[in-house]
Amino acid sequence: MDSLKFGTSGLRGLVTDLDTPAAYAWTRAFVDHLEASGQAGSRTVFIGEDLRASSPAIARRVAAAIQDAGMTPVACGALPTPALAMAAMARAGAAVMITGSHIPDDRNGLKFYVPTGEVSKSDEAGIRAAHEALPADVRQVETTLDLSSVEQAGTAALKAYAERYIAFFGNEALKGLTVGLYEQSSVARDSLGDILRGLGADVVSLARADRFIPVDTEAHRPEDIALVEGWAGEGRFDAIVSTDGDADRPMVADSKGAILRGDVLGLIVARHLKLQTIVTPVTSSSAIEATGIASTVKRTKVGSPFVIAGIEEARTAGLSGIVGFEANGGVLLGSDVERDSKRLPALATRDAVLPILCALLEAKAAGTSGLSGVVASLNAGCTAANRLKEISADRSGPFLQRLAEDEAYRSKLMADIAPIQGVDALDGVRMVLAGGRSIHYRASGNAPELRCYVEAPTEDEANKLLVKGLALAEAELAAS
Repeated sequence: MDSLKFGTSGLRGLVTDLDTPAAYAWTRAFVDHLEASGQAGSRTVFIGEDLRASSPAIARRVAAAIQDAGMTPVACGALPTPALAMAAMARAGAAVMITGSHIPDDRNGLKFYVPTGEVSKSDEAGIRAAHEALPADVRQVETTLDLSSVEQAGTAALKAYAERYIAFFGNEALKGLTVGLYEQSSVARDSLGDILRGLGADVVSLARADRFIPVDTEAHRPEDIALVEGWAGEGRFDAIVSTDGDADRPMVADSKGAILRGDVLGLIVARHLKLQTIVTPVTSSSAIEATGIASTVKRTKVGSPFVIAGIEEARTAGLSGIVGFEANGGVLLGSDVERDSKRLPALATRDAVLPILCALLEAKAAGTSGLSGVVASLNAGCTAANRLKEISADRSGPFLQRLAEDEAYRSKLMADIAPIQGVDALDGVRMVLAGGRSIHYRASGNAPELRCYVEAPTEDEANKLLVKGLALAEAELAAS
């Protein structure tokens, strides 16, 4: 049995399982689903890659499958996922992004896009069904396609993506700001710099890597925190920014090196663009409702397909000014935004650039108080998150099920922390505790990990609660 499975966003697994006929087979299944569901659009499929060593080889398998299935592959090379999605949608095309996002380099994945945007959970089910229906010989195809032989659209896609933001915000929007760009192995390390400079910022490139680095914008690696704090200590940056591997999740730190939470970045976007409807997963801070920034807040399960479904429900309900975001910082613009006779079109796929730009614009407007002052003004509460690695679903599943169903077990587990005042099992198990605290456990959809999210009145309390929460889960899993 291979490691490939659909997670919170796309198909993920070990490179040893994906850089095989499996990449061809899953792509054929995707194209078959497009045909069967009436979503073939212009019959073109755009292909993008992150900077993992394995991505180009997988892309060649994907291209062969698209061509063999009777559609036209369009090569975009290495570019941010939202830039790929935007380019495909502009031509009523589908897309496949070869990326493992923030997971380690020994893994990779495929993100699928229909002509209207990211696939839904029902699309995922259709792709699975199409995969199961593939003839045995199609599952064993080793064919690859030289991408230099097909249409090249990467340069145009990157230009359009940059122009999206420069045209809306203006070429002096960030004038006067000095921004550190932690380049690492982000696929946006060049294009993000171009956008920031195009908006007038002074950009300093930092730590460009020649190998893939799995930067997680939610559960920050200690080495990333240390790097950011070190650069901030130099005293020359108004902010330090970066993204995950495929640039659909941002990382933003203030001038002191404090990294902003993803849900805080989402709130900044909502406030800056005056958006009144927020769609966000249960892992985002419960303080979002209390800020009063949005008149409507809709909660979902974790994963951009669920957020997109929530955005669609909000549209159907007649709501406007819609933005979706996750605790990892990825922002989905669900409505067109018009300002000063300029229009920023909706882009309902996770994007790292919009939250980065809104944070920098708010920091500039805040003057001497900077980005830290912007965050303080939100009163968004204090949260923390981390994970236990190498925890497979067959280990985390029974633990989460018992937490959800056994009240006595829950109470005993939390006895040394605080009484439980409520339980939410929408995605994993979130326990609301006395004293304005909460602990939320859920299995990662992308890797064999158990994630832990906590809230508390102060940052120090949140960090201590996170340590306790992880220790409790680790002990329970070890005993099972």
